[in-house]
Amino acid sequence: MSAPIVVGYDGTDGAHAALAEALDLAGPLGAEVVLGFSRHVTPAGGEVADLAAAQQERGRSILDEGVERARAAGVAARGELVAGRAADGLAALARAEGARMIVIGSNGERPLRGVVLGSTPYRLVHQAPVPVLVVRVADAGA
Repeated sequence: MSAPIVVGYDGTDGAHAALAEALDLAGPLGAEVVLGFSRHVTPAGGEVADLAAAQQERGRSILDEGVERARAAGVAARGELVAGRAADGLAALARAEGARMIVIGSNGERPLRGVVLGSTPYRLVHQAPVPVLVVRVADAGA
């Protein structure tokens, strides 16, 4: 089997668009799709463990849904929970998996906003060890 394709997957419209594009690529390439859900908990207060557990449970549920979609399309897939901010976690996952590329969705933020606020696609393009395909979500009115 070919090197896997890592997909940033958090259940949003952008994640669905990214998964659809990754599935289109994975079939002809004979690649597995590895969906990554990144979770980041800032240590503050006594309820951090509860928050981390809730994030993990939510992440696992979202990943299971995405893996099911991929398998229904005939593509081998699995989900991985990754620790850290999304860009950091997905870059680390791609490195660990020996991935061919990372596919991630974008809602089309303006470039300055992405730089100032640190959008995940912007950060990934600059730190990922492999090519990054950014899939723009179609505007609802388009």
